[in-house]
Amino acid sequence: MDKHRCGWCIGDELYEAYHDEEWGLPVKDDSTLFEFLLLESFQAGLSWITILRKRESFREAFDQFDYQKIAAYDQAKKDRLLQNAGIIRNRLKINSAVSNAQAFMKIQDDYGSFSSYIWSFVDHKPIKNEVVNYKEAPATTVISDAISKDLKKKGFKFVGSTIVYAFMQATGMVNDHETTCFRYNEV
Repeated sequence: MDKHRCGWCIGDELYEAYHDEEWGLPVKDDSTLFEFLLLESFQAGLSWITILRKRESFREAFDQFDYQKIAAYDQAKKDRLLQNAGIIRNRLKINSAVSNAQAFMKIQDDYGSFSSYIWSFVDHKPIKNEVVNYKEAPATTVISDAISKDLKKKGFKFVGSTIVYAFMQATGMVNDHETTCFRYNEV
């Protein structure tokens, strides 16, 4: 018997694997949190499946999402990224990846880890929503508004409330699996 999944991922093997193995699983590791932050920022204005299909190209282009290396990118490296057809070639998003890496490390210095900082917004435990149909899940919340505002104040770009809420869903800060989804009680 097939497992019931959230409706948004049905019909695409890559989406289903991402849903089954990653989406909504609480992430406390700074490196993984940065990876999702970078990918979500590039997703702004695009569909997540577009980013997911390019994820390995992003991984290769951005030094395995090593934020310390990314923070030190010079103009020559940014220019090479603009020529890389495997990623989203958007100058503003590429520049923001560099400045976001720098801001990310500043948060680590100030809070001990990015994880400590970001998870403090949800009292260090996932919010478990009761989404019946994924189309009814919110795009933003009061918490994503607050995180977005604070990240922007700390120098981050491409971190609007909708992007932040998608980040929260992806990293398990909020459980928005449909209540009938097999992952709802697993994450």
